[in-house]
Amino acid sequence: MTVAAAITLESLQAKAREIGFDVCGVARPQIDERNQARLDEFVAAAEYGTMDWMNDPERLPRRRDPKMLWPDVKSVIVLGSNYGPAENPLTLLDHPDRAMISVYARNRDYHDLIKKRLKQLARWMMEQAQKAGADGEQVKVFVDTAPVLEKPLGQAAGIGWQGKHTNLVSREYGSWLFLGEVFTTLEFDLAAPEIDHCGSCDKCLSACPTDAFPGPYKLDARKCISYLTIEHDGLIPPQFRRAMGNRIYGCDDCLAVCPWNKFASRTQEMAFIPRAELTAPRLADFLDLDDETFRSFFTGSPIKRIGRAKFLRNVLTAVGNSGAVNLVPHVESLLTDESPLVRGSAVWALSQLMDGKAFDALRSRHERMESDPVVLAEWARPAP
Repeated sequence: MTVAAAITLESLQAKAREIGFDVCGVARPQIDERNQARLDEFVAAAEYGTMDWMNDPERLPRRRDPKMLWPDVKSVIVLGSNYGPAENPLTLLDHPDRAMISVYARNRDYHDLIKKRLKQLARWMMEQAQKAGADGEQVKVFVDTAPVLEKPLGQAAGIGWQGKHTNLVSREYGSWLFLGEVFTTLEFDLAAPEIDHCGSCDKCLSACPTDAFPGPYKLDARKCISYLTIEHDGLIPPQFRRAMGNRIYGCDDCLAVCPWNKFASRTQEMAFIPRAELTAPRLADFLDLDDETFRSFFTGSPIKRIGRAKFLRNVLTAVGNSGAVNLVPHVESLLTDESPLVRGSAVWALSQLMDGKAFDALRSRHERMESDPVVLAEWARPAP
């Protein structure tokens, strides 16, 4: 029996569904010229911000060409898992006292579950190959962290297309798919590539609160709220603070407005169904988190990796936008926090919540005790 007979595309897709994936397709290990050019433009313009790994001289060629990542690869299997929300997450924008957390981060870190399932599928593939008498075949699995240009590969594998917001869009699941890949030396029949169904729609582009899209299919990460709340290490740049609203981890605006979401369905995966305490939490409930409590509360969550200081920076920026003057005493207590990032964010929040006279009095008491230049710059910033 040949390997092709042992593992057909249909049997591979059936096994993937059995394991828990919602979509599965196979592509050749190559990135088309258009997407290589988009990547090169993104890097040349330094639109990756502080994510320097995007311009790493060793990793960039691997991102442009999967064979540079693994020369022996012959097929790339792209898997997707639906994490669709039960309701439109943007409704939280109308409740500024509540924290808006990106849909993908409201429960367990998807990397762990997806990687476990990818390994399960890879083991099954090797078992089938061995039964067919094919020894020496290999597999490698990747989830997000490796230099894999997974969205163009996903389109080539037929599971969706890269929309104008640069994310993958599926006719069945809208913009709500987690992706993972199995690279293998096995050869498969290829799935038909998906075509672009965005048409003239530009809702995702106009929905961005910080104008992070220079044009269709282009993203300037330096302006993206997901980047600013997760990857960016310093204070939120002043020009984006108001636009951030109550978004404290990630941003779903461009995803949520996609018309293809009308075909999406709520995820059935328990690990992706939001924890009740992260669905619409009060901003006030996060202000008292010390490091130990932060780590305990976000155990198993992707939020844990940004650390308490960056998380409170995001929360305090949202508090400054909330108009909740009752939170002034809670915020004022953070002016002596050990983290300059927290202190500086607290200064800005107070400047937005207090009247000018009260803020000036507060400044006179605290400014002379501050030594960090970044925080001092916040004290010196004119209050509105």
